Amino acid sequence: MPERLEVQRAVAASAGEIFAVLSDPRGHVAIDSSGMLMAASGAIVAKLGDTFVVHMDREALNDYPLGHVYGYRLEPIEEGTLVTSYYDWSGAEQAWKDAAIFPVIPESALRATLGILARTVAPGKPRPQSSTRRPA
Repeated sequence: MPERLEVQRAVAASAGEIFAVLSDPRGHVAIDSSGMLMAASGAIVAKLGDTFVVHMDREALNDYPLGHVYGYRLEPIEEGTLVTSYYDWSGAEQAWKDAAIFPVIPESALRATLGILARTVAPGKPRPQSSTRRPA
């Protein structure tokens, strides 16, 4: 059984525009499709090592702080950015993996969050057709 989900979406916005949402703790709450993210505190990430806190209603989804992580990769493409959202529970304790509670968040929720992100950073813009990287 895989211990990681990944979904991708091409978004008609620059990586910088998308990073502006993802580096702001309130941005995560605004684009969350799961309903688990309730509020955020802390400043916008400005440099390596900066942190912020996102307050979660874990009970809403029977989620526990079990060593799983969520993240994003941004890859420039010809018409915008290819955004990859991932959910990785490979770091969870084996006992929790054996309890068969993963994935807590389904792939459909990751996809929906990317849809909200696209609507937030590129309202009204069509989804890029190309997933080709820009030349370096």
